[in-house]
Amino acid sequence: MSADLLSQVRRRRTFAIISHPDAGKTTLTEKLLLFSGAIQIAGSVKARKASRHATSDWMEIEKQRGISVASSVMQMEYRDCVINLLDTPGHQDFSEDTYRVLTAVDAALMVIDAANGVEPQTRRLLQVCRARNTPILTFVNKMDREVQEPLALMDEIERELGMSVVPFTWPVGMAKHFGGVLDLRRDQMRVFSPGEDRHHDDDEIVEGVHNPALADRFGMSYEQAAGEIELVQEAAPAFNEEEFLAGRQTPMFFGSAINNFGVKEVLDALVELAPAPGSRVAIQREVKPEESKFSGVVFKIQANMDPAHRDRIAFLRVASGHFERGMRLKVVRSGKELRPNSVVSFLSQRRELLDEAFAGDIIGIPNHGVLQLGDTITEGEALQFTGLPFFAPEMFRAVEVADPLKTKQLRAGLTQLGEEGAIQVFRPAAGSVLLLGAVGQLQFEVVAHRLEHEYGVRARIQPVRYNVARWVTCDEPKELQRFIDHNAHRVAFDAVDAPCVLLEYAGELRAMQDNWPKIKFHALREHAGLMFQQRLEA
Repeated sequence: MSADLLSQVRRRRTFAIISHPDAGKTTLTEKLLLFSGAIQIAGSVKARKASRHATSDWMEIEKQRGISVASSVMQMEYRDCVINLLDTPGHQDFSEDTYRVLTAVDAALMVIDAANGVEPQTRRLLQVCRARNTPILTFVNKMDREVQEPLALMDEIERELGMSVVPFTWPVGMAKHFGGVLDLRRDQMRVFSPGEDRHHDDDEIVEGVHNPALADRFGMSYEQAAGEIELVQEAAPAFNEEEFLAGRQTPMFFGSAINNFGVKEVLDALVELAPAPGSRVAIQREVKPEESKFSGVVFKIQANMDPAHRDRIAFLRVASGHFERGMRLKVVRSGKELRPNSVVSFLSQRRELLDEAFAGDIIGIPNHGVLQLGDTITEGEALQFTGLPFFAPEMFRAVEVADPLKTKQLRAGLTQLGEEGAIQVFRPAAGSVLLLGAVGQLQFEVVAHRLEHEYGVRARIQPVRYNVARWVTCDEPKELQRFIDHNAHRVAFDAVDAPCVLLEYAGELRAMQDNWPKIKFHALREHAGLMFQQRLEA
């Protein structure tokens, strides 16, 4: 292990931004890029219908609807740290993409809308973070509007999310009386002045949280804030790094992302508090980030980021070692060799050719179907990283092509979108009509839109009777084949040929479990890990 490799690993911070839709996640992403110097002008969310769009929203449908439906990756440098920032879809219909992104990060930044508090999608995402003990920082957004009282928000976060909250900043007033935030760590107040086009270094700073001048200037708003801080500092626990890193305690910040306010404190905290890349678990062993040999895992595939070139980019999280362009690598699942020469780093849809990368970095490998979600890439060692989840779909549709002459394009498009994880595509054991499985309705709409605009195929997407799906495995291959043959009318194979049984009612599943005691039914599939484990045991 070289000292240079270790120092490069320690410089990395890799985190995802998570929230319920409309909490201001994409706006905050923009402002973090702006404050780090990665971009000079933020794409105004209000100007989406004009020529400017958020830097992290590149897909045509996102620009039309003003929502994020694909995860974006951005790399930037700030205070001698290399920050890999992943913006995730807020919409619950795309939660699978978000769950997979959360397997690739070392921390998460949770954005809460100060008016709405903890919302359903926030709860769901937090469960995933808690299951992985991911450290979480909390940014309470939109303080320049009529919002809930900060003490009520703090209490709600603690109660709903089951973690203790430690305020690092505290708001003075709200809406038109919003005066700024008291920085409890640095003992100063950052004074609020509205305007999203303001330069971000010109905020007024007043030294001393208990400075008498603040009471004169902000009156009742300051008096209330000072009283709340006294209460909070007596009742709330002190910041404990161990508790934070275990995902049991969250530092809380207040601000208004649209007005560039409170963002710098969050960026500084990410650099100071978020952990550098740690060890990652493979089936065979634990892999340390400072190991000299390269390894990484594909957690996302995106087709047609550049529609003119029909490209497919595999997003890979570097788990260990030093990546160098053109080095000889092996795809563990297939045994195929890769010598990637056009590897890219990202600022959303802007790409730069990359010469090297270290543990924690997210790199993009252009390929034509060689790489799949969950693939482990190494310099030769047979490793298989675990934990990339696929959830059993809750909604199903049949898909047919409107123009029979374009059947081939439909299958090609669906194959790519299925491999990408945008939708789950199932090929029935009996019958020729492909089935789509999704978590939510919007996924079907996005797939129809992308098939038409990226592949030139108008598709008819129609309801089917299925509502329940389970992947099936068995320790005895002959028994599994007997099950598939006996239930051919309701068995289908997914993108990696894993068999899945499709049913109308939950009651049917219970009856099937009783009738086939040796068959295991799975609501969750870890990509490739399940099949890989079976191959190892065989």
